[in-house]
Amino acid sequence: MSARMLFADERGEIFDHPSLSLMGRLGPSGRPLPDEELIPLPDGTKLFAMPGRYPSGWDPVSSAAVVLDSIAWEGRRVRPQAVCAFLPPGYARTYLPATALGEEHPDLPLWAYAAVGWKEGKFWAAGVRVDETDHWNPEHYDDRDLIPLVRQKRDHSSNRLLEHLERCALHYHCLAAKNLFYGRWECPLPVSPVCNADCAGCLSLQTGGTVPASHERLNFLPTADELVEIAVPHLETAPEAVVSFGQGCEGEPLLQAPLIAEVIRRIRRQTSKGIIHINTNASRPEGVAQLCEAGLGSMRVSLNSCRDDYYHRYYRPRGYELSDVTASLKTASDRGIFTSVNLITFPGFTDQPAELSSLINLIETTRLSMLQWKNLNMDPDLYVDLMGPDWEEPLGIRRAIGEVRRRFPALILGYFNRPKEVVEKKLSGPR
Repeated sequence: MSARMLFADERGEIFDHPSLSLMGRLGPSGRPLPDEELIPLPDGTKLFAMPGRYPSGWDPVSSAAVVLDSIAWEGRRVRPQAVCAFLPPGYARTYLPATALGEEHPDLPLWAYAAVGWKEGKFWAAGVRVDETDHWNPEHYDDRDLIPLVRQKRDHSSNRLLEHLERCALHYHCLAAKNLFYGRWECPLPVSPVCNADCAGCLSLQTGGTVPASHERLNFLPTADELVEIAVPHLETAPEAVVSFGQGCEGEPLLQAPLIAEVIRRIRRQTSKGIIHINTNASRPEGVAQLCEAGLGSMRVSLNSCRDDYYHRYYRPRGYELSDVTASLKTASDRGIFTSVNLITFPGFTDQPAELSSLINLIETTRLSMLQWKNLNMDPDLYVDLMGPDWEEPLGIRRAIGEVRRRFPALILGYFNRPKEVVEKKLSGPR
C-alpha cells in the first residue's frame, strides 16, 4: 500500500487523505514519491503545517497530480494546509513536500521541510540516515537534569560567554550548548559578532527579508580569558571532547583569527586533550594558516554549491570568492588538518549532475577528510527562486550519496563533527 497524503485543517490538526497518495518534490517539480524513499518517522521529528501552501497528492485512478485547495471533511468545509516533517540531526531529507501556493502565502521560517505521509498506521518521512552517532537522540537531553547543571555553572562564574550559552541551551535548545553544561561531546565557542557574508538562510541575522532569524546573534566580542575558561575544563574532562568556534549564533569566526589563534595557543599550553575545531565559511586562507600553526585540529566549511554562480546567490559574500574557500581547504589539508565540508543539501538541487560533478572535483582537489550531509533550512519556494530557472533532472539524494561513497571509499560520510580518536585515525590512513 502506498503512503497517503497528509493535510492539516485551520487549527493544525493532521489527517490522512482517503484516496490521494503521497507526492514529493525535487527542486521545482512535484512527482509521486516512491515507497523506498520513506523511513518510519525517527524519534525527535517535528511535524508542521505549512501556511498558505495547499498539499498536492497523486490520484492513482487518473494517474495525475491533484492540488487539494478545499475539502468537505467531518461535516465542514476545510481549507487544507500542507504538512511537512523536520527530521532530527543525523538524517538527510530526500524529498521536499509537494505543495502549491495559495493566494496568500507568507514566507516560511528557517526549517528544513521534508515530505511526510501515512502508511500502515504510522507516519513515514522522505529521508535517509547519514550518521549512526546518536548524540542527537532526545533521550540524552532532559531539561529537568540540565537546569540544575546550568545553575551550578552560573553560580561559579561571571563569564559573559557562559551567560550567552546558557540562553542558547535553555531558550533556543541548542544541543551543542546543552553539551557544555552536561560536560560531554562538542562544546560551542562562539566568538564573532560580525560576518562577511549575507547568507539567504542565515539563522542568526536576516537582512531585509520577511523571515525572522531563528535566534539572536552574539552581540559582543568575548575575551581570550572567557573563551579559555570554558574550553580547557571541557577538553580536560568531557568524553569525546570537541570545542568549536563558528556557531549558528554568531557571524564568521575567521574575522577574529588573531584572537582565536591566541586562544588555541593558550589552550594547548594547558591541555593536549580533545579536538579544537572551527566551523567557517573559509573566506580567508591566511587566517586558516594562522589557526593551523597555532594548533587547530579540524575545520568544517559550509557550502550550498561548489559552482561560483550558485554559491554567490546563496552566500552573497563580501570581499571574498569561492576560490578563497577552496584555497582555505587546501591550506588546512596541506598542514595535516582534518577537513570537512558541511554540504547544506536541497533535494533536486544538490543531486543535479552538474552539482555532483563539481562536488567530486572539490573532494579530489582539496583531499577532503569528511563530507557532512546537512539539510538546508529555508522556504523551498524561496530557494528555488534564488537558484534560478535552470534545473537539470536530479539523480536523487540517495543516489548522490551512493555515488560519492563509491568514488571515495576512504572519505568519511556523516553529519556530526568527529572527536580526536576518529580524526587521528583518519589522518593516519588513506585520504
